[in-house]
Amino acid sequence: MIVGVGIDVVDIRRFAETLERTPAFAERVFTPGERARSIASQAARFAAKEALAKALGAPEGLLWQDAEVVSDDDGRPWFEVRGSVRKRCDALGVRTLHLSLSHDAGVASAMVVLEGDPV
Repeated sequence: MIVGVGIDVVDIRRFAETLERTPAFAERVFTPGERARSIASQAARFAAKEALAKALGAPEGLLWQDAEVVSDDDGRPWFEVRGSVRKRCDALGVRTLHLSLSHDAGVASAMVVLEGDPV
């Protein structure tokens, strides 16, 4: 059963300007592995984290770095969740997280679908 759905888009140029203006933002939001990626890839990962928060109902107390976007051996993105995000997933009965990322024409986007057994 679908437990939650979230989508988000990020203007890559504006995102790059934000990172340039506020370098601490990247350290607060991204893990070291995520920070090592290109700006477009970081923008897509930020969109993914925003989409995940929406799918989880945007509760207070979620920590950005508790949801890391990683890739499997085939290059498909997925979330590695821990801490505050894991706790919220467990509370909602989430068993599977689906993630799709894209970036083209100056826009990064992400969609998240949560599956599970609602509690």
